[in-house]
Amino acid sequence: MTTEVQAAANEPQIATAIPLSLFAFSIFYGGMVCIAGVLGAKQVALGPLAVEAGIFPFLLLVAMSSAVAELHGRKTADRLVRFGFVPLITAILLTLFVLRLPTDQGMYPPAKEAFPIILGQSWRMMFAGIIAYGTSVTLNVFIFSKLAERGTRMLALRAAIASALSQIVDTLIFITISFYGERDIGPLILGQALAKVVLSFILVPLVIMALVALGRRLDTPQ
Repeated sequence: MTTEVQAAANEPQIATAIPLSLFAFSIFYGGMVCIAGVLGAKQVALGPLAVEAGIFPFLLLVAMSSAVAELHGRKTADRLVRFGFVPLITAILLTLFVLRLPTDQGMYPPAKEAFPIILGQSWRMMFAGIIAYGTSVTLNVFIFSKLAERGTRMLALRAAIASALSQIVDTLIFITISFYGERDIGPLILGQALAKVVLSFILVPLVIMALVALGRRLDTPQ
């Protein structure tokens, strides 16, 4: 064996570089997974529609998963969704831990009263959020990719259809698990689903086109 070959054999293996767009989107994705549950504590009015504010980071999750599927393939997007369970479940466990710690008596009184109300979701809502997230975003990647395989080349159209259908499923799962048996869930499902479908066709196509363009720019050698 020559000296050059021996030196090459002794060198540590260099890991395959992660595309810059995938690295950046993964960090952003993890943040949106965590903040969605916090923002969901507020109900916002969009004209005649009422929707929980967590939909905005959730739609960004949908758009990012589709953008990753477009740039790096469905398998990579599915892995991103699965890895998203890590920050989601960790955030839930840390929240439960912090809620059980004794509160400093010098804490600002309104904040002390509001904190457990905002973050102290029921176990049903936390469980519903985990199941709805995994099911709906995985479904979004599946539909988005299948539309591409069947010849639907328009990025915005694929994004809108996949987002709308997956958000209907998300609403059905989350509302049913969270509130079935406690209140009439029919009107709640209808209102939430309608708001999410409208936003899916208005907001998601613009976001995903911007993300794909940004991703391609990040991955272009300088």
